[in-house]
Amino acid sequence: MIDINTLKFDEKGLIPAIVVDAETKKVLTLAYMNRESLEISMEKQLTCFWSRSRQELWLKGETSGNYQHIVSITADCDRDALVVEVLKDGPACHLGTDSCFTNPLFESDVNHAFTLEGLMELIRGRKTEKKEGSYTTYLFEKGIDKILKKVGEESTEVIIAGKAGDRAETVYEIADLTYHVMVLMIQMGISLEDIHKELASRHVIDHKVKQEKMV
Repeated sequence: MIDINTLKFDEKGLIPAIVVDAETKKVLTLAYMNRESLEISMEKQLTCFWSRSRQELWLKGETSGNYQHIVSITADCDRDALVVEVLKDGPACHLGTDSCFTNPLFESDVNHAFTLEGLMELIRGRKTEKKEGSYTTYLFEKGIDKILKKVGEESTEVIIAGKAGDRAETVYEIADLTYHVMVLMIQMGISLEDIHKELASRHVIDHKVKQEKMV
């Protein structure tokens, strides 16, 4: 851990703090901290900022209830900016949106980032707006029994590849299994968030022995 005294506050005694959702990694807001608000943030484990417009300390959520519980604070290489990962109780933006960053300026028609959320949306679209010749649409048309059969078949393929010690084949088969499980999730109305919450509920950190356990 670095010392707070090594941070570089600007001429007004401020340092920018980029607040990020610790679970989704979505950027929530950009705010500023001074030394006092940073110390309060670390002590309370809640984000506290310096309001440049009101010229006063601002504990996020104090009036709205939308507190941001700090998971970690990391300084950049020059130690003049911070990334604050949080678990939030509600919207990050004063306008009531999940994030302050909601105004698209540019989107490439060439470069696209793959996300599981994006794949889920694509699969969901194949169910709600059927596409001729689509394998995914075919699975939905055949129904739950066909989907479950494919999940079972792909699970077996993962076992065979894993038993053979073939890493590349195992990765390939796990990807197939993941896709078919996601089709099952859409069929049954299960979201990635549902799975995330279930896994999170099993995750316990024993701070005394510094080890993670599943219960």
